[in-house]
Amino acid sequence: MRNFIAISDVPAGEIRRILQKGFDLREQRRRGQRAAAALADRTFALIFEKPSLRTRVSFEQAIYELGGQCIPLSDAEVGLGKRETPWDVGRVLGGMVHGIVARVFEHRKLIDLSESSGLPVVNALSDYSHPCQALADAMTMMDEFGQDLKGRKVAYIGDSNNVARSLTAICGKLGVKVAMASPKGYEFPAGFVESLRQRIPGEPGDPGLVYEATDDPREAVRGADVIYTDTWVSMGQEEEQARRMKAFSGFQVNAQLVQLAGPHAIVMHCLPAHRGQEITAEVMDGPQSRVFPQAHNRLHAQKGLLAVIAQEMGIGG
Repeated sequence: MRNFIAISDVPAGEIRRILQKGFDLREQRRRGQRAAAALADRTFALIFEKPSLRTRVSFEQAIYELGGQCIPLSDAEVGLGKRETPWDVGRVLGGMVHGIVARVFEHRKLIDLSESSGLPVVNALSDYSHPCQALADAMTMMDEFGQDLKGRKVAYIGDSNNVARSLTAICGKLGVKVAMASPKGYEFPAGFVESLRQRIPGEPGDPGLVYEATDDPREAVRGADVIYTDTWVSMGQEEEQARRMKAFSGFQVNAQLVQLAGPHAIVMHCLPAHRGQEITAEVMDGPQSRVFPQAHNRLHAQKGLLAVIAQEMGIGG
């Protein structure tokens, strides 16, 4: 595995390998043991076109704990696609560092960075997908229900955005059913689910991606093991706020909705959350919430990812 740009590009066995490495490294950390220096004497460039809390802290800490170092680069410093083309940035970094982690708007920039740099490139978020978040999501579900998630059900309530795409893809890889409730006009584009099904065919006896769509959140959460939501207005969509707030009225994850899934269900949110909009404070801080352990798992999942990349590429000890 040279790059980590989209969940759909990574075989299910490799995803499980990354997750297991993340669990192992988390357990070592909890015991106070130092992780093997998989990134010893290696440097990663961290490019941030978008603001970041969890992504920046978790990647910087992950690289540090694996014995490497990083150079955070803001949009003002790099000007990816403005001051310099992604292709030129990649060619420069390819002769200076050992890997690139990039949080960008346009997904294509990740492809250009990978092709021009010759380095491992990790997608720390693009407008199209958020695969590192999906790894942490899977760890959080496994924490609750065990590492075999086949037959579990995730109800995603909200916009079919980058987080929803990666979540749906990793659920398909791990045998988890997905029920998505979105307002009309905010569901996945035509053809996306079918394309994903073709890329996640499943193994013998495994149906692959099991997906259903509805515009009724109550229908989606019935029988769900996980209720997942995200902000209704993502970065770059601020001009759409009034229209989106109106469209998503009735899609709030609140106590009444969670009750329909039952007491065993957990609630997840990738953060940042707008309390009182897509999720209530009562639910977010309640006993069924796993929102903050989910955020903490970003560190452990990314340590597992970077350790596997290091091993595959022979760039670490």
